[in-house]
Amino acid sequence: QVQLVESGGGLVQPGGSLSLSCTVSGFNLDYYAVGWFRQAPGKEREGVSCVSNADGGSIYYADAVQGRFTIAEDKAKNTVYLQMDKLKPEDTGTYYCAARRGAVVGAQCIIGVDFGPWGQGTQVIVSP
Repeated sequence: QVQLVESGGGLVQPGGSLSLSCTVSGFNLDYYAVGWFRQAPGKEREGVSCVSNADGGSIYYADAVQGRFTIAEDKAKNTVYLQMDKLKPEDTGTYYCAARRGAVVGAQCIIGVDFGPWGQGTQVIVSP
């Protein structure tokens, strides 16, 4: 059974850092793209970052987080991380990870086209 479980959310002050984890089971990361997405209250879900392992490990970031967030993997632990630095209040939201089999490039990876299943989410609050 394919499962993804997020963890690591919390409350942090602006300018601070958090590291989120997405632990996966039931599939081999080598053949999947895994993305991080977020949804702020009252807003639509948006893509944050994506790694496409079946496409040679290509990495994508949304413009809003480029240079502040870093996606990384530890395949031995079946975990995909999202290191978030220089956090801003507008980064507040529920963060989800999701997967899709095969090579997924560019916008399709960031947007999360045909991604699933999804984790349950972890909440991030950036506030003074």
